[in-house]
Formats: sequence, C-alpha cells, structure tokens
Amino acid sequence: MAALVLNPPLELSRLLGFNRDMTAEEKLSLALFLDTAGDFFRDGYHKPREPSAFTDDPEKASAAEKVTDTVTRPSPEALGVEKVTVTVSDTLEAVAADIVRCVACPLHGGRSQAVPGEGVERPLVMVIGEGPGADEDASGRPFVGKAGQLLDKMLGSVGLSREKNCFIANVVKCRPPDNRDPLVEETESCAPFLARQIRLLEPRIILCAGRVAAQTLLKTGSPIGSLRGQFTPYHVHETLSIPVLATYHPSALLRDDTYKRPAWEDLKLLRQRLIEIDESYAREAGEGGV
Repeated sequence: MAALVLNPPLELSRLLGFNRDMTAEEKLSLALFLDTAGDFFRDGYHKPREPSAFTDDPEKASAAEKVTDTVTRPSPEALGVEKVTVTVSDTLEAVAADIVRCVACPLHGGRSQAVPGEGVERPLVMVIGEGPGADEDASGRPFVGKAGQLLDKMLGSVGLSREKNCFIANVVKCRPPDNRDPLVEETESCAPFLARQIRLLEPRIILCAGRVAAQTLLKTGSPIGSLRGQFTPYHVHETLSIPVLATYHPSALLRDDTYKRPAWEDLKLLRQRLIEIDESYAREAGEGGV
C-alpha cells in the first residue's frame, strides 16, 4: 500500500517555535488539530493516540514539541513503493500525477497507461467501476469500450454525463491482466488514490458499477444482488457521509439481459434521490429535461 506523507503548510515544530509564548494547553490544542487534520487527509479517519507532552516554559520545550509527525510508518523505500504526498492544497491533477507515477503493485508492469479518471469537479454523481479494460488501458480514459458506451447511455437516460455533472473512475487505476477481478492487495494499493478523489470531489452520490466496486468501497463481502437497490452511507470524515448506490456493471448487462430491468430500477432510484437533494437537477427534471 502506498505510503502517504502529510506535509502541513506549517510543520508543528516550526509553528510552535514561532509562538514561544503559547501555553501548554494552547500547544496541545494546536497539536491535536494538526494530528486530526493529517489523519483525515492521509487516511480518511482519525487515529486515536496518546496526547503529546508540552510545557508552558519556552526554554524547556519537551522533545514532543519538536516532532513534526507523531504517526510512525514504514518508509516508502522499505515498502518498495513510491512516496505519495498529500497536502492541504491537494488537487485532482496532483492525484492523477501520483497515479501515473505509481509502482505500488505489480499491475503497473503490464499497463500501457494508468487511468486516473475523468469528469467534472464537484459532480452530482461519481461513478466507480472495478478497473480499466483493454480500451481504457490504450486510451488512458475510463469506461470507453462497449461497457463504457452503455454506461454513457444509462447515465444519459437520467440526465447525467461525464461532460456535465459526473466523474468516472475505477477502484484500481491499471488494467488487471486478462480483465480479471482486481486482487485485494491491488485494491488496497489504489485505495488512497480513490479516497483522495472522493474527498476532493465530494459528489452528492456515489454510484458503484459492479460487485468489485461496491464490495471495495463498502468493505463488505455481500453479493451485488443484496447491495443494489438501496443507499448505503460512505463516511468520508466526521462531518460528511455520501450515499452510495450499487448496481450491476454495464458489462454484466451486455452479457445477460435479465440484469437490465433491475439496473433500470437502480437508475430510477438514483434519479429520485437527485431530485430530492439537488435543486438544479430537480428543476431540470420538472421541465422534462431528465
């Protein structure tokens, strides 16, 4: 799994050094804030830890006040992977650049191109599939083969598109050989990239296309048949949860017509939720545009 290194705008030791008149309580509050912010930018959740020790005396600053990152982690070199840097000013472009450079799992060795994803910022819907296929590997774009063309039609039927109000990505960013399902270690290697994308995009709804995407995001082994047709919260951080709707992968619909009706029911459910939570979408739907 790619190691994430937080680079806050002001390192803890520097910040405390510039504020030598701060009380121990003020220093502790600041340290807790930076630790919490770092955890969420790095991993998406807060890691409990023992509070650092601070002193009111500026001449007797404890060693804890000189620590820039209280989380112990193996170095990227020890893991044999590249360093992925997350900063407060993280961007989708930075995530894409890190994905293109990533060598964290064996999938990078067989790729023609990594496929970070594409679409609009702050989308209504973020669509997450399982991984690139041959067409995606060749083009560097997600969902451009036959399954992708069907996905575009499905989204278009409810007023959605990657050009207008969606962002499309995959659980893994490099093509698995022979289009097999991604292995657990492969999805874990790409998980930080997907988490960063979700945090940056903050979509109103996440649509998981297929079993692998739904099981990976929701951290469950339940079959797609029991996951679809309902919204499940995905907790981004303490103040943000995004509803997740799972449905069948477009490639499944191409193989088996019996999946088309339940997939359409899922799309209608998606449309109804969007009407409820987004005024502009609801207005367009009311005017017959959706």
